[in-house]
Order: sequence, then structure tokens, then C-alpha cells
Amino acid sequence: MARSVGFIGLGIMGRAMARRLVDAGHRVRVWNRDASKAAELVAAGAAPAATPREAAAGADVVITIVTDSPAVEAVILGPDGVIHGAAPGSVVVDMTTIHPSVARKVGTVLREKKIGFLDSPVTGMEFRAKDGTLSLLVGGEKADLERVRDVLSILGNRITYFGPQGSGQTAKACNQILCAVNMVGIVEALHLGRLNGLDQATLVEALIPGAGGSWALDRFGPQIVKRDFQPGGRIALMLKDLGIIEEAAAEVGLPLAGAAAAKRYFEENKVAGEVDLGTQAMYKAVERRILKR
Repeated sequence: MARSVGFIGLGIMGRAMARRLVDAGHRVRVWNRDASKAAELVAAGAAPAATPREAAAGADVVITIVTDSPAVEAVILGPDGVIHGAAPGSVVVDMTTIHPSVARKVGTVLREKKIGFLDSPVTGMEFRAKDGTLSLLVGGEKADLERVRDVLSILGNRITYFGPQGSGQTAKACNQILCAVNMVGIVEALHLGRLNGLDQATLVEALIPGAGGSWALDRFGPQIVKRDFQPGGRIALMLKDLGIIEEAAAEVGLPLAGAAAAKRYFEENKVAGEVDLGTQAMYKAVERRILKR
């Protein structure tokens, strides 16, 4: 059954996700701060909206995937936000990675207006968004999830419900710890091999099937060998996520030695003007440390 969907945020991931909904036959109205990013979707059959409020008007489901916590609050709760256009009984699904406390705040405000809210950050990269094979990590009211599962299943082939509002964001924080710390292991291992005369491409191939192998090594190891640092996930966004992780961990008294090490490397990338490179560019930060010795 075709649904009416408001879609807000047309970055790399958002465009791919919105396009899947359009191609699936849903009635999609899109908004992005930079309206030019909507042109491709409008040409494919989406309707443009002048504001988030307009994108939400008449929608059964409203999906937001923007930059950070302030952006989420602005597009959902701001003067021209979703809350002023969404009808009671509709469900807002935020797929941005934000602090769990912000998800809880937004959910509380929306429910006062009889509007459902799910925090549902995603894991996966652009190619998974295009293929509809993202993993969705969901917090909120389970009944709200069931009301929009048909729409979400077009975007991801694994939808995991974790519990109350904010739970999805906590799960995403756990995922980002794994991503960041995994990258530390990859780049340090490749440098150790290089400095001892090992061929890095051969090393990557040999390590992928082993106990230390991972999806990240399979994906990013060959890119690092080729010095391909184009982004799948940008360092700028990972630094934002690591800030969220630090705050969430501090609230429960959890020390984060691994994530802290990753953050230091990424901060060195930032100083070098590399925040728009992919997270595998951590390799360059370690490389510079070696050259300074």
C-alpha cells in the first residue's frame, strides 16, 4: 500500500533512502536545507517542500536524517518544524545519530501532540542505503514501530527494536565505538607490517579470514593500501559521534580507552584539514606521528 512520506535531509544517505521510497511507489515529499539536493528526487517523482513543516503536512510517516542534535531539534521542533505540520497519529522517525537524551526530549514533546516518535539511527554506508540493506536500531514505542515497519523495511533488511526512547541511539553509540576502535587496529597493524617490510596488500588478504579479520578490514584495508581516502563515513561525523559517546559513557561511569585513542587520531586529522576524508584516513594521522619520530 502506498504511504505518504515526508523526508527531511538529503545528504549522501538521505538521498539514497528517499529514492528507494520513491521507486517503491510511495508519495514522498522532500525537504533539504540546500534545495538543489532535492532536484534529482523531484525529477524521479518526489514532491518538493519549502519547509520541514510542509514536508510533514499530510504525511503518515516523516523521516529525518540530518547532521546532529541541534539540527534535529530545529527541523522537528523549530518554528517551521515537523511538529507544526504533522498530524496526530502520524509517526516521526529520526535516523540521525544524536545523543539519547535529545531523542528522549523530542519524543516527549511530539507525544504531547499525539505524534509518535522513533529514534532509529542506521548502520551501513551509501551502497547499503541504495540496496535497502541498512540496519535500523530502534527506540521508542513498539506500537509506533509496527505502524511504520512497512516503510522502514524498504530502507533496511534488519530492524532491531531495543526498547524505550533513546535506546536506538545508545545502540548506535555502541556501534560507533566498534567502528572507531576497529579502525585503530587496522591502521596500526598495517603500519607495523609496512615498517617491517611486509607487502600491505598481501597482509590485508592474509588477515581478513583470521580471528582479527572484520568487515572493516575487508572494506577499508584495500582502500588504505591504495591510499584511497574518499569518504564512506566522514571523519567530521565520526568526531561528532565520539563526542556523544563520551557524554553517554560518562553518565554511567564507563572509561573509554579505545574510543579515546581513536578520537585523538581523528582530532589530528582535523588539525590537518582532513575532516571530509573517510575514517580510513586515520592512517595518515598515524603516518605523520611516525615521520615525526
